[in-house]
Parts: sequence; C-alpha cells; structure tokens
Amino acid sequence: MKPFILKPLLILSISLLIVSCKEKSANVYTEAEIASESKKVSDFFQKSFDEGVDMYPEFQTRLGIKKDYGKLNDNSPALEEKNLKMNKEELAWLTDSVNVAALSKEVLLSYNLFKQNLENSIEDYKYRLHDYPVNQMFGAQSGKPAFMINMHRIDDVKDAEAYISRLNGFKNYFDQLVENLKAREAIGVVPPKFVFDKVVQDSENILIGQPFDFSKKQSTLLKDFLKKINELEIDTKTKTRLETQAKQALLTSVKPAYNGLISFMKAQKKRANSDHGAWKFPDGEAFFNTALKRTTTTDLTADEIHEIGLSEVARIHGEMDAIRKNVGFVGNLQAFFQFMKTDKQFYYSEDRQGKEAYLKEAVHLIDSMKTRLNELFITKPKADIIVKAVESFREKSAGKAFYNRPAADGSRPGIYYANLYDMESMPTYQMEALAYHEGIPGHHMQLAIQQELEDVPMFRKFSGYTAYTEGWGLYSEFIPKEMGFYADPYSDFGRLAMELWRACRLVVDTGIHTKKWTRETGIKYYTDNTPNAELDVIKMVERHIVMPSQATAYKIGMLKILELRSKAKDALGDQFDLREFHEVVISQGAIPLNVLEDFVNDYIASKI
Repeated sequence: MKPFILKPLLILSISLLIVSCKEKSANVYTEAEIASESKKVSDFFQKSFDEGVDMYPEFQTRLGIKKDYGKLNDNSPALEEKNLKMNKEELAWLTDSVNVAALSKEVLLSYNLFKQNLENSIEDYKYRLHDYPVNQMFGAQSGKPAFMINMHRIDDVKDAEAYISRLNGFKNYFDQLVENLKAREAIGVVPPKFVFDKVVQDSENILIGQPFDFSKKQSTLLKDFLKKINELEIDTKTKTRLETQAKQALLTSVKPAYNGLISFMKAQKKRANSDHGAWKFPDGEAFFNTALKRTTTTDLTADEIHEIGLSEVARIHGEMDAIRKNVGFVGNLQAFFQFMKTDKQFYYSEDRQGKEAYLKEAVHLIDSMKTRLNELFITKPKADIIVKAVESFREKSAGKAFYNRPAADGSRPGIYYANLYDMESMPTYQMEALAYHEGIPGHHMQLAIQQELEDVPMFRKFSGYTAYTEGWGLYSEFIPKEMGFYADPYSDFGRLAMELWRACRLVVDTGIHTKKWTRETGIKYYTDNTPNAELDVIKMVERHIVMPSQATAYKIGMLKILELRSKAKDALGDQFDLREFHEVVISQGAIPLNVLEDFVNDYIASKI
C-alpha cells in the first residue's frame, strides 16, 4: 500500500465503516487460531511497509535509515502504475487469504484501516493528475531544499558523498516533474495565474549566491552542506574535495534542474487563466466530493459543510463581541477587528530583535505548557520539541506556522515552525493558540505519540487522517482555556480568531470549489469576517485553491471531538476523567472520525 508514503495529499483521510468481530462471523476460534491468523496478517502489514520503505529513499531518511542515502524518490508515472498494481494484489490477498473472523480485535482494526486505504487508493487513481505538484504551499522547488537541510544528516564522509549524490539527482527529478506538469496540462489541469510567480520566485531563490554567481553570499544548499561538513573531524584535503564536488553538482544538476522548471512555468503562465475552483477539472464535481470524504472522513456534503461554517462564524462573532464589550472598546465588532489588526501593541517589530523576541516567547509558551501536561495526559511522548523560524528561502510562500514530526529513531526532535517573514501576520494575541496547536498539547503530543506506539503496524504510525489530526490540533487550542490559560482577554480573542479562521475555511473552501467563488470573493469574505492581516487572508485563500478540501478538516474534526467529549461527560458524570478521554483519543494513532466514535462508545460502556 505504497501511496501512504509518497502521496500524503491523496491519503489525507479515509472514510470507512469498521465491522465488528460479532458481525463477521458467529464462529468461535481458539486463542491459538486467533493468534496464528493475526500474526499472518500482521506479518503482511510489515512486509508491505518494508516494501514501501524500500521504494522511497526520502522516506527512509525521515525514518533515520541510510540504506539509499544518496538517492531521491522516483516521481515517474511508472512508479504510480507499479503502486496501483501492488495495491490491487494486496487487496486481493486481504480479501481472499484472510479469515477475518479469526483476527484479534486490535488486528481487525488495522485490517479494516489497511483494506479501506487500499480500496480508496485504487479508486482515487483516476484522480492522480487532479493536483498541482508545484505551488506556493509545497512542491519540489521548496520541498527538496527543505528536505536536504532538515532531514539529510551528515555524520561522516560517506553521508557527505550521499548529499552530493542527491544534489546530482535533482536534474532527473525536476525533468520528470516537468513531464508530470505537461501530463496535467494535457487534460486541462493547470494552476491559476497567481501560482506561477510564487513558484518561480521560490526556485530563483535557490540559485542566489555561490557557486551560481560571484557574490560573497553562499547559496542556500551550499551553505547547508558546508556547515555540516565543517562539523566533521576530517582533514582539509577531504573537506576541499567534498566542497568542490558539491559545487560541481550544484552547477551541473541543481542549476539546470531549476532553470528547466522556471522556463516551463514562465511559458505555462501564458496559457493559464484565473479559474480557481476544482470545478474546472475533468469530473471536477465528483473529484471534490471525493476529496471532502477523504479529508473529513464523513459523508457531509459541500452544502452541509458550507452551512456549518456559516453557523459557526455567527456563534464565534457573538463570543468575540462579548470580549469587545469586556475590554471597553467603543465601536462595533468590525471596528474592533480593525483595532486588533493595526494597533502596534499587538505586534513585534520586523527587525531581527523582534523576530528573536517572538521565538523566545514561543519557547516560553511551549515550556509553560510542558509543566501542566500531567493534568491532560496519561501517555506522553519521549521525543522533545523545539521552535524554529521558517527558513528564509521559503518563508515568503510558506504558511504562518506548521509542525514537523520527530525522526522515528529519536535523532531529531519535533519542530514547531513559526513563519516570521511578515510580523504583521503574527500578532501576539494569536501566539498562545498557535503554540498550543502546532506544539503541545497539539500536534507534538499526537504525532510523536503515534510514532512511539507499540504493538501497532508500522503503517499506522505514519498514516494520517486530516480531520483527526487537525481536529485534534484545533481542539488543543481550546483545552488551555479550560486550564486557566488565555488569561489576557486579548489572547482569548486570539484563540477565538483562530477558531473563526477555521470556521471561515468551511465557507470559503466549498464556495471556491463548488459555488465558483473567485479568489477575490474568498478574500473579501475573510476580510469582512475576521481580524486577520491582508497577507494572511491572501495566503489562506490561495491555499484553498491549490489544496481542495484540505482546510475543511480542522473544524469538522474539532466539532466531532467536542461532541464525543460531551457525550462521554453526560454519560459518565462524576466518573468522567479528561485524562482517560484524551488517552482514548490519541492512543490508537490517526483514525477516521467514525472509528474514533466507536472507541469513545466502548470507553463509555466500559465505565458504566
């Protein structure tokens, strides 16, 4: 089931119905028979995962494995066809060779998750060209340098040579990328005009500095390589040889790779238009409906999601207006939004000192929450978390904040990235909510624990369901409110502003992709209904456009978790334990929302 590893956007979430052992068969099996059949299936999961790891060198690196350390991933159509064939073979084996009734409860869950992932991957093959491989949010133009900088460790000369080998692989990778873009254009899948300049700029940023020009500044990749080899205890001759080879790879592979992509993007821009929604794709309506199912792991329609968004926007506006009155602001909510957008007290300066102060405060927020984790969790991750600013080469186009999970082998901590390119997009009153979402008790608690789970197949440690993952992240912004955080009313306003942001996403995402809203219509909706900075708004709308459905997951997931928590509290009364509830939510790793509901129902039944 190899697409798990290479194409996270295609497996953001999967909707499935888990069938209980009772419903499968009335037969009764001995413990030995259950153990034997369960082991057979578990061995199959491991074999499939290992085959996937072997196919994707970059995923090996993320796992801390150095088997194919000098290679980049294959991104050819041939690999996608190979994946499809393997998926069909694996599905046939699961269907024909497994006695499902003889599986243990734990393995049955993994069986159903794995099987449904296969079924959806096979079904979604027809949509494999319904995306934009390079855009302002992600793509090889920024992703490959970020991978080399953040993931490729150099512990010895062999690792340095592998780094150079990967640089030499850029040309082939980017050449195939351009062919993939041509294949999309052939069926009418071309990014809207605004995307092109952003991709070109990200690409050109990589070609600034030595050895690409005669400036004193080192280019992004050369600087990273030299920093890493200078930390090695090696002789000057070896170091000089490595530097020379790296510069040669940058000039003969990396430079032509980027120039080829830049040339294609500039030419394709002339053929592009400003149609923004997925409705313009072949079978666009069916594609977007499928995308919503995968993203939310629900059967909610686009219209239903749109209406939920409108309702939540109205509710949150009411709570924000109460804060406006509480702080004594004279004027309506829109005037209060403008005050929050523009008053200098809420922003750090754009200079280095301001950015350093932001990072220092972000670290303080994370460290403060660490001291309170026993109130929320039974299980806590072994991996630590650090805070970093988004690297300069990609900060202009990257999102405002995000999280990178730790290395599976413990060699790298989790990273909370804050984008400090535009400090007016990073108000101080949103700092708490951002840190709690991306760091703790948000993604770090969830994803680090998922990787550290024992007695679950490897594929479940690395698969993802966006409604679950981002639903937990948004829920984690709310939890600290109940713990006494957000003591400053402006900070609590920031929490609500972040939740409002996710509610507006339900409206705008569905508006763009089903109601033919333009980019400008989406921008106006955010501007009229949120206190966010203009750059923030523009980035968000452009994100909706290039990632159909993805942004709907946050609010849908949060609402389900809150619904299940309320259900458990109502049923258990004084017996309800928040720590136990959170253990139920995060102890199985990423799962679809309906499966999460099954676990909560089981938890309630076990306590009554």
